[in-house]
Amino acid sequence: MIPQGVKQIMRVLQAAGHQAYLVGGCVRDMLRGAPPQDWDMTTSARPEQVQQLFGENAIPTGLQHGTVTVRQDGICCEVTTFRCDGPYADGRHPVQVTFSDSLEEDLARRDLTINAMAMDAAGGVVDLFGGREDLRQGIIRCVGQPQKRFDEDALRILRALRFASQLNFSIEERTDAAIRTCGEHLAHIAPERIREEMEKLLLGPGASEILMAYPLVLGVFLPEATACVGFEQKNPHHLYDVWEHTARAVGAASQDAVIRWAMLLHDLGKPASFTVDEAGTGHFYGHAEISAQIVREITARLRFDKKTAARVETLVAQHGREIAPTEKAVGRALRMLGAEVLRQLLAVKRADAAACHPDYARRTEHIDAVEAVLENLLAKNACFTLRDLAVNGYDLQSMGLQGREIGILLEELLEQVIDGQLPNEREELLQWAGSRR
Repeated sequence: MIPQGVKQIMRVLQAAGHQAYLVGGCVRDMLRGAPPQDWDMTTSARPEQVQQLFGENAIPTGLQHGTVTVRQDGICCEVTTFRCDGPYADGRHPVQVTFSDSLEEDLARRDLTINAMAMDAAGGVVDLFGGREDLRQGIIRCVGQPQKRFDEDALRILRALRFASQLNFSIEERTDAAIRTCGEHLAHIAPERIREEMEKLLLGPGASEILMAYPLVLGVFLPEATACVGFEQKNPHHLYDVWEHTARAVGAASQDAVIRWAMLLHDLGKPASFTVDEAGTGHFYGHAEISAQIVREITARLRFDKKTAARVETLVAQHGREIAPTEKAVGRALRMLGAEVLRQLLAVKRADAAACHPDYARRTEHIDAVEAVLENLLAKNACFTLRDLAVNGYDLQSMGLQGREIGILLEELLEQVIDGQLPNEREELLQWAGSRR
């Protein structure tokens, strides 16, 4: 599975008298039989020697950490000198990095056993910490002492949870205990890195299990979630408390980052909106709007890009919207949201229903019906935006209309077409417009 370009980089380094091994994620992935997403190499060569050997194909992307990116046959490989990390003063980065001649020292500084294996060009594996066996058994385990690893770099806590979710692995007992003990250190991690790791976690097949097992750890950077843990809904539609419902909804959602973020955040407003009626049934009136406000705060705090933040907020705000499986109702939803957002909203509704009581989960049949109407409308190029109307502002201007009245009348025409009161035909629309003057 090692591309020839990567092997060539290793051969050049070895011919110059240096050691060279693939390391980290690419080794883990190859041993799992999965194609690596990127290529990382560790070597005894110093960064300046790597640059000299590869000339213009060497890009100094991280010289302070000993990293040079080498391009060979269309493949980029990050080549990093063996190193030892000094003390970690900020709970994230070592104060200093010392280059080493020892592969063992380099592997010993890594976070997880499954990421601390090296491979030579012939496929021979150097496994000093039992990573291959942990990979076989499906175990996430720290290299060395877990608490020391997490005290050094708190992001490793979230990386351990992320890998457990992505690979659907269990977390070894001592590593699990250290995650819970050191979880508060996540408060010192840059929000961008939190968001990146959390998104990978959410997209993993084991996301539901991790969310249910570690809510208080995740609550360090999502404190709004902690009120949902154990919050009983007292409603016949729900079997689970708010947090377990949330976790199950994430797992039931399609593996789309926007949709999974929406499922994670969609019910955070429930505790603040909870009421109980005379029959003892719980209700959450207005919780979607409260949740949307919370989403706005979280996406700002974790520094989402504006487009993603707005989309997640829209889906959360609209997730309780009732849409009848009729052309009129679906057309109105299309007009408000557009086809892409409406499709995502239906995916959110489907995941939400799947995490409710099985009797309520039959609501997916209703969602199927709405989806069928949507696809039918799109297939026949139905009119649901002003761009789709058979008339435009110039047509109304030629009839003597001006300014705001043009826009108002166009909106009325669109309403009539969406409601099925008028066909989207130029002459009939102009005739109706003339009658409204």
